[in-house]
Amino acid sequence: MGCAGSTPTSDDNSKKLKKPKPWKHTQAITPAELKQMREEFWDTTPHYGGQKEIWDALRAAADAELSLAQTIVDSAGIIVTNSDMTLCYDERGAKYELPKYILSEPSNLIKEE
Repeated sequence: MGCAGSTPTSDDNSKKLKKPKPWKHTQAITPAELKQMREEFWDTTPHYGGQKEIWDALRAAADAELSLAQTIVDSAGIIVTNSDMTLCYDERGAKYELPKYILSEPSNLIKEE
């Protein structure tokens, strides 16, 4: 029996997502190079362990706007340790680390003309 205003603690596993802080790549890169880095990361995620379904949800969340990303991680049962999604866990305790270049563009991205 609970109060109408009480919330289950199991729903409180995930932090509210925030935009990643600005960051700078070691050297200026183009959007095409950034896209290639992202594709290489997602292509190699099976080697990092964890569940394919969680990696797929993280990819969808990384590509989505914040409100949709929040819905995706919540519905997939992903435990977000860092609010920018750089460190997450699944319900079994498997760790999922996302590099910053997956979640946002660097401040020194070269704008192609």
